[in-house]
Amino acid sequence: MTISGLNRETSLQRLRDRPEPWDVLVIGGGATGIAVALDAATRGLSVALAEQSDFGKGTSSRSTKLVHGGVRYLRQGNLTLVRDALRERTRLRQNAPHVVHDMQFLVPCHNWWERFFYGVGMKVYDLLATGNSFGRSRGVSLDETLRIVPTLRRGVSRGGVIYHDGQFDDTRLLFDMALTAASQGACLTNYLAVTALHHNTDGRLNGVDAIDQETSQSYRIHAKCIVNAAGPFCDAVRHLDDPSCARLVAASQGVHLVLPRKFFPGETALMVPKTSDGRLIFIIPWHDHVLVGTTDTPIDRATLEPQATAAEIDFLLTTAAIYLQESPTRGDILSVFTGIRPLVKGDPSARTASLSRDHVIRISESGLVTITGGKWTTVRKMAEDCMDQVIAKTHFAAPKSQTANLRLQTRVESPDTLESLHKSCRLTQPDIQYAVQFEMARCVEDMLARRSRMLFLNARAAIEVAPKVAHLIAQQLGRDNHWIDSQVSGFTALAQRYLPS
Repeated sequence: MTISGLNRETSLQRLRDRPEPWDVLVIGGGATGIAVALDAATRGLSVALAEQSDFGKGTSSRSTKLVHGGVRYLRQGNLTLVRDALRERTRLRQNAPHVVHDMQFLVPCHNWWERFFYGVGMKVYDLLATGNSFGRSRGVSLDETLRIVPTLRRGVSRGGVIYHDGQFDDTRLLFDMALTAASQGACLTNYLAVTALHHNTDGRLNGVDAIDQETSQSYRIHAKCIVNAAGPFCDAVRHLDDPSCARLVAASQGVHLVLPRKFFPGETALMVPKTSDGRLIFIIPWHDHVLVGTTDTPIDRATLEPQATAAEIDFLLTTAAIYLQESPTRGDILSVFTGIRPLVKGDPSARTASLSRDHVIRISESGLVTITGGKWTTVRKMAEDCMDQVIAKTHFAAPKSQTANLRLQTRVESPDTLESLHKSCRLTQPDIQYAVQFEMARCVEDMLARRSRMLFLNARAAIEVAPKVAHLIAQQLGRDNHWIDSQVSGFTALAQRYLPS
């Protein structure tokens, strides 16, 4: 079955009309869930996906925008994880060259020993990159360092090391994966929350109850296999299956600041290898802005809108000020966004920075398949591993994974000649019409946070343009003035949380 774009009404109608069980039902519409749906659909399986909010609402839209092997993991000696991630990095660039591109990073070094240490480490990084399509590492002098990063504060470096990784736009890649999955027959639905799991007389899972968050209509969806890909919320789904199950995930939040480009005008990113708390942070050019991040703070409970603490914001500002000629202040911050990492629990006393970023797959006695952990770079391989286990467990007649060399679809971009709705961001009326018609944008937040990145780049500008966007979406969806007013006030309150208090 070939589907053109993502259409919510069509997806809901398919759920209502289908007489037989789906082969696979995926719970969760972030990177992992969409990747699993894509892998399953390209193997010829029937697959439905239910996301409680919008696609990518949580972790998947709030990354550091890097496609990378993980320099930190290299330092920890996890060479297998680094090698696999670097292999997937190359595949992502080959499969989505319109989204993923090579980026040069500078590691500033204080002395010759650091230049030697990091230089050797990056050569190992190069060697692990099988089939590498990215640039190679090299040492640079102080003069070249200052030429490459002209706003680097004098005195913090005596030269450095250059290495290469990938950069991308996380939600653009997510929607390209979703569009490709839909073209392969996957039935994807946002704002459809799973509220209960159902078992047959043998105790095996055979379906779910779900509720349409827009209309409150209930759905009973039958499936031969259910995959829990709810990320930081996966334990909540597991508790629907078994209320006594132990927690699998220890959540941690990472905060990012967005600053004006003047603070970091070059095209080379900066990697600070060791901060005051032992982490590394990045200062990265992104969509004509500057991204600074990230933190690693344990939290008790995952939420859809995690909030940065004052201490996290101050830490990033203080660290950035050490390396930049002009010290950024709270007044310079254009947006603050926070993501939650679903870290796999190990030693309960361990710091979250040392918990596993690798993915795990667990299958309960009732057959619930839970996949969690991992990161954006390896999400294709995560989905392949998950579906391999599903097929082995259910004995579906399906081929091996088809996604390693699958070129992802993408939307047709608007011409540069079209007038933007706001001077600070390139967002046009056709962009909104396309997102509503073909990418399931349902509200102002969907449009300004994920279909475009305006909320993440400049929260004040997003507030200013929200009334125009609300009117345009209302025209597409047939909403009234009350809906428009509610959307504008609700989005304004949300966007205020993306500004430092």
